[in-house]
Amino acid sequence: MNSRLVSALLGAVLCWCASAAAQDADLILHNGKIVSVDKKFAIHQAVAVRGDKLLKVGSNEDVLKTKGAATQVVDLAGKMVLPGLIDSHVHPTDAAMHEFDHVIPDMETIEDVLDYVRARTKVVPEGSWIKMRQIFITRLKEQRYPTRAELDAAAPKHPVIFATGPDASLNSLALQANKIDKDFKPAEAAHVPKDPKTGEPTGIIRTYERYVRTGSSGGREASEADRIARQLELFKDYNAVGLTGIIDRDAGSGAIGMYQKLHGKHALTLRVAISHHIDRDGAVENIQKNIRKVAEHPLCKPDPMLRIIGIKTYLDGGMLTGSAYMRQPWGVSKIYSIDDPKYQGLLYISKERLQGFVQAAVESGLQYTAHSVGDGAVHTLLDVYEELSKSMDVRKTRPCLTHSNFMSKEAVEKCAKLGVVVDIQPAWLYLDARTLSAQFGNDRLRYFQPLKSLFEAGAIAGGGSDHMQKIGSFRSVNPYNPFLGMQTTITRKAKWYEGRLHPEEALSREQAIRFYTINNAHLMFLEDKTGSLEEGKLADLIVLDRDILTCPEETIKDTQCLRTYLGGKLVYEKK
Repeated sequence: MNSRLVSALLGAVLCWCASAAAQDADLILHNGKIVSVDKKFAIHQAVAVRGDKLLKVGSNEDVLKTKGAATQVVDLAGKMVLPGLIDSHVHPTDAAMHEFDHVIPDMETIEDVLDYVRARTKVVPEGSWIKMRQIFITRLKEQRYPTRAELDAAAPKHPVIFATGPDASLNSLALQANKIDKDFKPAEAAHVPKDPKTGEPTGIIRTYERYVRTGSSGGREASEADRIARQLELFKDYNAVGLTGIIDRDAGSGAIGMYQKLHGKHALTLRVAISHHIDRDGAVENIQKNIRKVAEHPLCKPDPMLRIIGIKTYLDGGMLTGSAYMRQPWGVSKIYSIDDPKYQGLLYISKERLQGFVQAAVESGLQYTAHSVGDGAVHTLLDVYEELSKSMDVRKTRPCLTHSNFMSKEAVEKCAKLGVVVDIQPAWLYLDARTLSAQFGNDRLRYFQPLKSLFEAGAIAGGGSDHMQKIGSFRSVNPYNPFLGMQTTITRKAKWYEGRLHPEEALSREQAIRFYTINNAHLMFLEDKTGSLEEGKLADLIVLDRDILTCPEETIKDTQCLRTYLGGKLVYEKK
């Protein structure tokens, strides 16, 4: 045999070997319970990964055929594998920095709040501000705001603001600094209760950001390096509870710039979709211009790691603070300091202005969503979606309701009919059912987070946390542990609440898993790439310490994530 023929044969063999190796799996997980979350909710034994995609999903025998000399093989010993979980609503840049200056203790009583204020007076220079954010009154034992007098006594030489959602309680120095006195008259979409005897403000300001300007509290200034380090720390903690994707539901230019830098350095450990913040005040034409400008951002181009999917505005106030816009009056309330029997909450954007905002978003190919808590706000936004759908293809932009806590049978049906997706946070049910039940009664809560109705109607609802403060999946303000979220949707049980809140709206375990996987992938516009374990999709998957389809329902929240893979890359392993 001549040398040329030998050389050609050797070359062919080497080429064949290289080609065969290229077809081998990089990673195989076998001997487990692989929950695909496909349309049939099929369960398999094993999964193979090549590169960043799923190569094979099936039986141990079929998947192990993809094993090569360099394949990493993991025996799951019966462990459950799910698609990577997704949180449809977080505020990670603010949350990561919340305790940068000092640790903020948990506060469960008014006295805890006042103790914190008194402690800060020893640290914060006299005359400087003491600020508290998102300490919800529904979660305090007394279920009320700290009073102006209590805050005065705790900090007589410091202006103090106790801010919770869009509303706040201020002490006298804080009111004086903002020229809010008995002659103060707020504009629309605000409410300043006054003492009926003296005419002086009680200290509570609804939609406070319109009228209250706060000064410095001192403390350390964070550098860009500090912010990046804290952000990566939070993202790693997200990975530790099985999250491989999030939607930032109110990102400004600073947050978006940080995400871009992390993505450019290949430092993101989860997929990020963004609802770009848009201010609601000003001329409609200017707001429409700002919306169209968002559509020109380079991150609007499809990218499975980082993408702007739409815009976010605020349509009403908060249900935990007494300002969500309801179809019926709230009712006189000591909890929320409401003395007007006709008060329905606050609608920040009229239907006419709202229609202009949504129209600009749809024309720009952007998803529109708005903070819409009360049923009055929910119906207002749905009416606008319905009206515009007569002349525009609103459905293609996946119009969204954010929070949508108070709904109705009609609202559920409209969501299904119009293709409106719903971004809901079970943490609100878990932490706040006690107070909401005391305020509204059981009947008015019939369509509070009506998840079963949404699923049965064919609407797509995704689960989120509204994580806004602190790192730690249980200690955070609004816990971002998705297994607690799942357990809450399955049990409808809440902290400090007897029984189950309308158990007819409870999800099955299969539905609860879909709620945090494929449904949220749809909300991210990524359902063709992630959210289920199907061949050809991205290899986002997690290994759990228990079978959440069969374990006692009260232990679902205790589930531990053992490994988290993003695009086939191990981004977390429990030590």
